[in-house]
Amino acid sequence: MKKSILFLSAAVGLLATTSCQNFKKGEGGLEYNIVKDAGAEKAQPGDLLSVDMIVTSDRKDSLLQSTYDIGLPQIVNIAPDSIPGLYAGDYNSMFKMLGEGDSAIFRLNLDTMAAKTGQPKPEFADHYAEFKVKVRKHFKKGDLTDSAMYAQVDEYFKAEIETLKQAEEGKLANYIAKNKLEPKKTNSGLQYIVKEEGSGNKPVVGDTVVVNYTGSLVNGTIFDTNDAELAKKENKFNPMRQYEPIRFRVGHDPVIQGWTEGLQLLNKGSKAMLLVPSSIGYGERGGGTIPPYAPLVFDVELVDIVPGPKEAPADSTAVN
Repeated sequence: MKKSILFLSAAVGLLATTSCQNFKKGEGGLEYNIVKDAGAEKAQPGDLLSVDMIVTSDRKDSLLQSTYDIGLPQIVNIAPDSIPGLYAGDYNSMFKMLGEGDSAIFRLNLDTMAAKTGQPKPEFADHYAEFKVKVRKHFKKGDLTDSAMYAQVDEYFKAEIETLKQAEEGKLANYIAKNKLEPKKTNSGLQYIVKEEGSGNKPVVGDTVVVNYTGSLVNGTIFDTNDAELAKKENKFNPMRQYEPIRFRVGHDPVIQGWTEGLQLLNKGSKAMLLVPSSIGYGERGGGTIPPYAPLVFDVELVDIVPGPKEAPADSTAVN
């Protein structure tokens, strides 16, 4: 079982232990299991829910989405039933059954969805998609203007991101301790371990480096790799992509500072682990599936170094 799945199952706790039982039948083929009813008011059209959610399909190892990887909740907008394309038992119906503090598991019938919407059935599943949901906060529309409501959401997310910022140092320290690592540390905060020492020169600014790599979060979730077999194993494979070593010119091409610094510490042929804090990674904004203030782990192999162009000598005939 993959590390990310282990992490997620620990995070959802009770949801994971009840996912195969006690389902009730709803309209439109929707199946549901209300794991916890906190007794709060349920969501109404126009409301917003902040939720933690894991989405899988009825196929083996079919993790499609998880807010636990990002470390931030997802905002779900409860749409009015009058919107065209909605039907009883659809995605919107699930969240109208929930309020603040509730948790539940839903199985959305994809055959019904295809029939009701006239859209092709998704290829990622056979019969249903499963949603494990925990509601963090319920934003009630009531008489609020849209701007007032979204101002509440904005303040809420500022606090969530601040929590990630405060937790970053501890996450990286826990990863190092858990894996019994003894990295070297530079002034920038970069930490690194040379697993296999190469030979020859180290790259300098202006050289082009050729690198094999795998990047992951400290919870074990891989977000990028140039290893096609690993990408397939982790359900990250993109058939439109060429899986080959990445090439970039040190100090010239736009890569994160952790890479620019870290690869200059390695000889050609070296294999290493780079532990990159967000200050020299993707910072307070994150990027793609990388959360804000996320420390990153890169396993890299410096395959080759192509010397950069030599500077032209000064023209001794120039007239001052």
